[in-house]
Amino acid sequence: MKNVLCFGDSNTFGYKPDDGSRYPENVRWTGILGKLLEEKEIHIVEEGLVGRTTVFEDSFRPGRKGLDYLVPLLESHAPIDGLVLMLGTNDCKAIYKASEATVGLGVERLIRSAREYNPNLEILLVSPIHLGDEVWKEEYDPEFNQESVRVSKGLKATYQKIAKEYNCLFLAASDVATPSDVDREHLDEQGHAALAKAIYQVIHEENSYKDL
Repeated sequence: MKNVLCFGDSNTFGYKPDDGSRYPENVRWTGILGKLLEEKEIHIVEEGLVGRTTVFEDSFRPGRKGLDYLVPLLESHAPIDGLVLMLGTNDCKAIYKASEATVGLGVERLIRSAREYNPNLEILLVSPIHLGDEVWKEEYDPEFNQESVRVSKGLKATYQKIAKEYNCLFLAASDVATPSDVDREHLDEQGHAALAKAIYQVIHEENSYKDL
């Protein structure tokens, strides 16, 4: 049995856009992916946290800086053979004033940290879904602004370059899923299913994660 850690934010946690609760395991993309990979004897370890960033500290919620937790989680769930990394949406919040390049630097730091811990770790870097238009309005999530939406739409190109530089597999979640119309930010059930299928195709059908 091989183990793959899925490290992400609320869209890995399975945050429900309608009421803020959590989708059940069989609806979350991580849970669906786990079922699809049973035949390959690959076990999915879920590590999604609402509000998680790459390297930014959240002044209001402790423990959201991904860099502080990635290696400890790789250790606590050891042995980990593969990593699916999908962060960046929360880095787009207005308070951080981060450009696409700045968010990319945070992603690079995470990759370097993981590879320093385990040079043989297979990494699939996933750029997040786009933030929906008008997500910054009061009825949705005013932690974002109009610039946040623009930056989120530029992350695909930034992450794709990073994946090539660091020899990671790459998938753009925005190519297969969109945010719910309910909150303009989180995956709905259809989005979770589509993302799970896309990641499965990268790992299984394209014979990636070659050593797993």
